Order: sequence, then C-alpha cells, then structure tokens
Amino acid sequence: MIFHISSPEDWQAAQQSGDYRSSTRGRTLEDEGFIHCSRLDQVAGVLAAYYAGAGPLLLLTIDPALLTSDWRDDEIAPGVFYPHVYGPIDLAAVVGVTPLGIDADGSYVVPSA
Repeated sequence: MIFHISSPEDWQAAQQSGDYRSSTRGRTLEDEGFIHCSRLDQVAGVLAAYYAGAGPLLLLTIDPALLTSDWRDDEIAPGVFYPHVYGPIDLAAVVGVTPLGIDADGSYVVPSA
C-alpha cells in the first residue's frame, strides 16, 4: 500500500469529479506532473515538513494494483525513494480514508500498520 495526505476539501472534490488530482499541499497534479505519496513509515516526516498547521487532514490508503495511472518509486535523494503517481488516482484505488488526529502539541497522529 501507498499513502497520500489530503485535505478534506480535496477528497470531497475528488468524490464529486470521479478521481483525485491534488499532488500536495496547495499543488495539483497539473502543477507537479505527479501526485506525491509515501510509505507508511514516511508519513510522519512528510506531515512535519509540509503540513504543520494545515488543520484537519485525511490519510488516503491507496492500493497500487488498482491504479490505472502509472506509478513508481522515485529517488528524491541518494537512497531515499518515495512513490509518485503519474496521473489521477482512481477512487476505486483508495481503499481507506483515515482522519488524522492532532496531539496537544499540534503534531499529527499517524495510524500504525
């Protein structure tokens, strides 16, 4: 499984349009050329680096076998790989939607496997 951090608004827009096209906070698939995803063990770092103070967020669980768009693990730094989806994410490929809790210190709580 791969994971994507979404705002509730972006997820709602996807349900209305039929596919998901938000790449990352404030950026679309069209802006980036792909949709940023993570492995579960990478989610906390992405949240801390890019989503501090973003408010309510959802964690989308994506089954890559159900995607019709191409995806791959891209090396973003030596030995550091992140999954990227090179097209819209089919709603049928999203097999879970989990609201992320927020701790008293403002950090997001990532669900365990």
